[in-house]
Amino acid sequence: MANRIHITTAIIYSNGPPHVGHAYEVLATDAFARFQRRKLGASNVTFVTGTDEHGDKNKRAAEAAGLHPKAFADKISALFRQGWAGLDISYDFFVRTTDPVHQAFVQKMLARSHECGDIYFKDYEGLYCVGCERFYTEKELLPGNICPVHNTAVERIKEGNYFLKLEKHRAAVRRNIEKNPYFIRPERYRNEALRMLDEPLEDLCISRPKARLDWGITLPFDDKYVTYVWYDAFWAYLSELPKTDDASLTAILPVTEHFIGKDILKTHAVYWPAMLLSVGLPLYRHLNVHGFLNFGGARMSKSSGNIQDPGAYQKNIGPDVLRFFILREFTYGLDGDFTEQRVIDRYNSDLANDLGNLTSRVLSMAARYFGGAITAAPGGSGDPLDVAIVESFASIPSRVAPLVEELAFNRALEAIWQALDAANKYIVATSPFTLAKDPTSLPRVAQILANLVEGLRVVADTLEPFMPITSKKILALLNVDDKQARAPYGEGISPGHHVNPTTPLFPRIDKKPRP
Repeated sequence: MANRIHITTAIIYSNGPPHVGHAYEVLATDAFARFQRRKLGASNVTFVTGTDEHGDKNKRAAEAAGLHPKAFADKISALFRQGWAGLDISYDFFVRTTDPVHQAFVQKMLARSHECGDIYFKDYEGLYCVGCERFYTEKELLPGNICPVHNTAVERIKEGNYFLKLEKHRAAVRRNIEKNPYFIRPERYRNEALRMLDEPLEDLCISRPKARLDWGITLPFDDKYVTYVWYDAFWAYLSELPKTDDASLTAILPVTEHFIGKDILKTHAVYWPAMLLSVGLPLYRHLNVHGFLNFGGARMSKSSGNIQDPGAYQKNIGPDVLRFFILREFTYGLDGDFTEQRVIDRYNSDLANDLGNLTSRVLSMAARYFGGAITAAPGGSGDPLDVAIVESFASIPSRVAPLVEELAFNRALEAIWQALDAANKYIVATSPFTLAKDPTSLPRVAQILANLVEGLRVVADTLEPFMPITSKKILALLNVDDKQARAPYGEGISPGHHVNPTTPLFPRIDKKPRP
């Protein structure tokens, strides 16, 4: 399935509304998915996201809100759907772990692991973090048995439970990581996963007794227990695909790209592969791990109380701005610090000054000097300035593509902005405003504008995975159809084409952010 790809975000806990930290992951994943659709065709790409609705944490959040867990999950899941619609997330499947088809699929996989002897029962005492929905060993915790993720004390729990054999599969999971250097990206997380697999693993508790927690999927082999929320959630990556027979799953998993945050590396690099091997399925292609999105130096999370509403930025600053900021400002894999002032600074410098101003200048000149008509063919007659600007624009797609494949979204956008910078310098060097004062120089002005309009077309098209609404707006101003939009430089806009009057894309924001 070389021409097929399956892409997933983490399945997000439904214990609170969406925040910008969630948006970081889903926007990066969406850019990757949009890029792959352009490359492989929409029918060869599937993109899954959704909400993880079972478990202790969600039940406690529901109780705090005075709602039944299902009613609470319905409310939160709807907020995520609305939020992702507002951010133009182009997912194909939105999975809820309370969906009947998902629950049946999970029970099928539990039964398979149990039948092959990989799931067994024993009494157990351990240290449990409700926020993480997992047991920890003492060496994994901070002094005082504090969860390293949530900075809260864990609970000691003693009870009988079912366990999945992890140690049985440790060597195979480790071999796969060693054999495939890009299985976990970036490399720092690959190295961290290998360290996790250096020593024997404790088997994974995959159940909760209904006497303590009844909000979950009932085990098919013991109706007094529900399944562990993480065992449940992993299968959401596959459960609602059109085909989930073994042949289809065996084909789709090797082309699967998971996008997750670094706090759930162990569950995805150790637990999930063992679950797949236990039921006789192959492993995924890549685990793509991003850092935390901090706010004022502190991790953005519900528990910290510093969450930011992603929808507010879409409404207050405009579409694509949050998307652009996250992808342009942060290096995928590293932590990033989010502040409103940095958003506004990046908006004014890159969007208003560079992209917006260039589009406005070019279209204004086309309207002023030629009534919106393009009267020359892009390329020029060998003038070194023309040759340089043509190369800057023509090379954008080939420079951007490998960077997106490497998850270097910020560098991909930097490559596009280098061409925009070259275009603004080209205008200064060629001075079409001055040339236009002499009627005999208008053919040269026409050539300059043809080069710039064609360049804007390539920029707008290449921007689509990163800024889909802005891309459509610029292409509409340039008056090009879908076929023209995707053409290589020099093959899109020809003499006789007419562009539309300009409208402001990104008016400057001359105000301080809210305190």
